[in-house]
Amino acid sequence: MALSGPQALQHLDDAIRDVRREENDISSKLSKSAEIITKLHENETELFRQLARLRLSPEMLERVTGNLSAAEKAARGMVAQHQKALDDAGARVGELDKQVAQFALDRRDALAEVEKQQKALSDLSGQIAAAINADADYKDKRSKADELHTIADESLKKTQQAEEDREVKGKPYRDDKLFMYLWEAGYGTRNYKANNLVRWLDSMVARLVDYQNTRPNYAMLNEIPLRLREHAERQIAAAEAADKELDEVEARAIDKAGGGPIRKALEEAQAKVAEIDDDMVKSEDERDKLTRELTDMTEQDNPALATAITGLAGSLQATDMAQLLADARATATPEDDAILKKIDDVRLRIVDEENDNRDKHERLKVLASRRRELEDIEFEFKKKRFDDPRSSFREDNLVGDLLGEFLKGAITASTYWGHWQQSQNWRAGTSNWGGGIGLPNSGRNTNWPTINFGGGSSSPNWGSFTSNRGGGGFSRPRTGSRGTRKSGGFKTGGGF
Repeated sequence: MALSGPQALQHLDDAIRDVRREENDISSKLSKSAEIITKLHENETELFRQLARLRLSPEMLERVTGNLSAAEKAARGMVAQHQKALDDAGARVGELDKQVAQFALDRRDALAEVEKQQKALSDLSGQIAAAINADADYKDKRSKADELHTIADESLKKTQQAEEDREVKGKPYRDDKLFMYLWEAGYGTRNYKANNLVRWLDSMVARLVDYQNTRPNYAMLNEIPLRLREHAERQIAAAEAADKELDEVEARAIDKAGGGPIRKALEEAQAKVAEIDDDMVKSEDERDKLTRELTDMTEQDNPALATAITGLAGSLQATDMAQLLADARATATPEDDAILKKIDDVRLRIVDEENDNRDKHERLKVLASRRRELEDIEFEFKKKRFDDPRSSFREDNLVGDLLGEFLKGAITASTYWGHWQQSQNWRAGTSNWGGGIGLPNSGRNTNWPTINFGGGSSSPNWGSFTSNRGGGGFSRPRTGSRGTRKSGGFKTGGGF
């Protein structure tokens, strides 16, 4: 059973919300954990008071219980203050969750308006096609655009292959610490700066690793992808310029066929979708930032939390407390034994609670990673306009078994996204003016492959080129600023 673009996007939205729901549930439990641990320590403190009443003189009892009460009061105050900060952060995260959910609903309404206007233009497709065919230059422009797209695609494929070669063939060089020491020092270039002693020592290292012969090979591995990338960018620019010329012809044809008002209404609806997408990215990033802060606040080594609990626990581990406990264990009386058993039980519960917290934090890290990757996939999904009503997907298990495998970590985000790309197709008759208004270049391919030139400290900054290998490398901005699409948003008859 095929999935439509809007249906597929809704499934992604639902999956992200499910992950967020589990994140919120775990965060809520963790936020209460500090209070639970504090109460357990208070229980432990009371048991120490009972033990002290049995074994200490009145003077010693007054001093010890006074110290315990002061530590207990301080801890309770700090925990209460910390809990308030947790509640405030949690409330703000909840508000942002609702905001993101509302954006998703608003977007569906805006997309429904897009579909309505697309259908209205599709009804004029016969007149539009006639107007286009009457343009003597259109066929040549279309042929030129298709040719330039093919060239750009091939250029990017070559660039990607060069990048993969750099990663694979460059690994032995990067694994050689002596070679990389000389490389990073700029040895053998005019950038190399060193005193005579260091130069002499580096020359011995260079002979040892045959640096004179290996350096040019490694330099070439890095240089070739750079040159190919520059060439690919020029080819993309040429193809996009040709697309722009086609867009202008197509827009004139629409207006000539009486579709001018519909075209403008479509552009407004598409602009609304783009605006919502930008606002959603902003809210998601703010939520992500607060979620990380909330998680950090529930960590056992969080300064505010650690100070409170450590202060109370420390008072129970003071010298006189330790001696009291040791003396009680050394003598066998029913009263002492009963209290000692309760102390051991409480301490065991504290350890269990702390271990459970560590497991919860590990789970939170996994969930946060999966959710961010789903957000990355959803961003690419929208960027390529796969949510368009005329977009469909052959594999319905994309939101079933494959989604489950991704969430369990059985497949990577890039692999999962690859399945989406391979499964996607446009409804028959949505190109060449068979109703293709609003699609990427009316069916023309502008989904350029995205590539990245490896990683590591020796890699240059490759701008907006990203990779879908490994853990993702998607193009979704995560700087806290408003997300923008490199391709410049919707167009009526041209590229998005």
